[in-house]
Amino acid sequence: MMSRNRRMRDLDSNPCLEETDASTKCMDDNRYEKDLCTPYFVKYKNCRKFWNGIMVTRRREGTVPYMPTAEERKHILESMKSLPY
Repeated sequence: MMSRNRRMRDLDSNPCLEETDASTKCMDDNRYEKDLCTPYFVKYKNCRKFWNGIMVTRRREGTVPYMPTAEERKHILESMKSLPY
């Protein structure tokens, strides 16, 4: 079983890895002044909300795995033409 830290760095487990990294970088660059990073936090929150909705739908439909793989997520986003978050 993967450790939590390793799992959160895995693209198949964390659909919002890019947003996570951007938020962390913003905090580092701005000496942890949260107000300066609000747009990054909002984007991360919207990303999590979007993929959680996908996960809930897949669970309800009996689709396994509940979280689409990184490759599946790429196709989902490409089919949408623009980022939903």
